[in-house]
Amino acid sequence: MKPTIRLILHFVAAACAFAAAAAQAQPSLPPAIAAQLDKDYPAIEALYQDLHRNPELAFAEHQTAKKLAERVKALGFEVTTGVGGTGVVAILKNGPGPVAMLRTEMDGLPVQEKTGLPFASTATAKNAAGETVSTMHACGHDVHMSAWYATAKLMAENRKLWSGTLMLVGQPAEEPLTGSEAMLKDGLFKRFPKPDYALSMHDEGTLPAGQVGYHAGHFRASADTVTITLFGQGGHGATPQETRDPVVLSARVVQALQTLISRENNPADPVVITVGSIHGGTQANIVPDQVKLQLTVRTFKPEVRKRVLASIQREVKGEAIASGMPKEPLVEIKPGADSVYNDPELTARAVKAVQGALGADKVVEMPAKMTSEDFANYGQAGVKAVLLHVGAVEPGKLAAARAAGKYPPGTHSPQWAPDFKPTVRSFITAETAILLDLLKPGQK
Repeated sequence: MKPTIRLILHFVAAACAFAAAAAQAQPSLPPAIAAQLDKDYPAIEALYQDLHRNPELAFAEHQTAKKLAERVKALGFEVTTGVGGTGVVAILKNGPGPVAMLRTEMDGLPVQEKTGLPFASTATAKNAAGETVSTMHACGHDVHMSAWYATAKLMAENRKLWSGTLMLVGQPAEEPLTGSEAMLKDGLFKRFPKPDYALSMHDEGTLPAGQVGYHAGHFRASADTVTITLFGQGGHGATPQETRDPVVLSARVVQALQTLISRENNPADPVVITVGSIHGGTQANIVPDQVKLQLTVRTFKPEVRKRVLASIQREVKGEAIASGMPKEPLVEIKPGADSVYNDPELTARAVKAVQGALGADKVVEMPAKMTSEDFANYGQAGVKAVLLHVGAVEPGKLAAARAAGKYPPGTHSPQWAPDFKPTVRSFITAETAILLDLLKPGQK
């Protein structure tokens, strides 16, 4: 046998042996922590069901915050409530080392639950407009909070395994994308230690329960709301020549806005412009004198965001001029959340830690999402941050839906019901593994 062939066969055999050994390996947390998680699980599930039954809307999470604050205080954390409205900050100092922050959201949504769960929410609440609405944890924040507390308990009871400062943040009002800003304005990183790292996790409707998804770099889109008021000249619907019809103009505007994506934007830089609301007119035979449109605009890159918003204003005003409208349209831009940027180095470190705890087959790269998250603000404040997603759909249901070319109910749906046990255990395992790595003793 020639030396070259022999060498090739040697490397092939070594690679196969390495792969076999890796396949046989059983990654896990330290045995003591795994045993504690098994012991704690009934209490974690009970907390989840309580939170699920009793959701509270943004900046009204009074009982939710109280439940979390009492539990982590009992673990030995220094707890401050009322930060940024209803936010909770809990600090556990455990010797020298970095400061690692774990954040959870606390608010529910104005959605009427239709899951049929025995612990389904029947709660109602007053929204910001004073209207009574049904409420539900339709985005899985109840799962997030349950895992947050369980991870805090494991970290508090295993202090010999880590060194540094653990900072827990229970954040209000993630759904309207205003809670993190409120906490930061209330001195989150001035009244308390500014973290070296910020970690958050979110349940995911496109991944099977227990699988962890990651994406380095821009992961969640910025979100801006644009309100456009078109002014026309009203009149009788039977004599349109005597009017300037803003309804027709609104149709032209909707079509024109889509060319900003198809003809002005680099396809490699995703942009979404959705006209979600058009209001104008009172009845069939009246041409109204104004029409209002409401848009959501999603982008990743700051320069793309700036250009698209400017182009919307240009396009709307140009269409109004072309239609001979008597007054220039009013274009109001309400800035929303920035794009979530996952620090690549921290993401790689987190992925390695989760792979070691759950197994490489449970960790997958996922595409960036055009949905938004105000977790972005912590990164904008100068903290290395990473947001990971955890699959929450029973694998068989997800596979069946995909085979049929359909999507199972996802977050913000009245039917959103995570496959709780495998989902929350993966949450807790991943959070704990990442924190133990970030707070490994002996680091500078």
